[in-house]
Amino acid sequence: MIDWTQVNTLRDEIGRESFDEIIEIFIEEVEQVIDRLRSDPDPETLGDDLHFLKGSALNLGFSEFSDQCQIGESASSKGAAADVDVEGILASYENSKALFMAELPEALNA
Repeated sequence: MIDWTQVNTLRDEIGRESFDEIIEIFIEEVEQVIDRLRSDPDPETLGDDLHFLKGSALNLGFSEFSDQCQIGESASSKGAAADVDVEGILASYENSKALFMAELPEALNA
């Protein structure tokens, strides 16, 4: 669900000092889009929203969430936005975030 190798690579690239800020920015920006999808998903912009989420998720190692976004983005690009499992994508984000936050301290000390 979480690619800890990616997380550690990112931390090493930007430094431990900046890493907490990156996590904060990631969650803030992603949750703005998540809130929009939760309250009023727009079929016209769903593909773009999922593309943004996919890229953000890959950067921070949320691999399962990224995969779910890719599937939805692909469906949207084929005109099947109505078939996208938005609830499943939202659940994947919440599960990934919870696991990430719970395991982060131990992963960073490894």
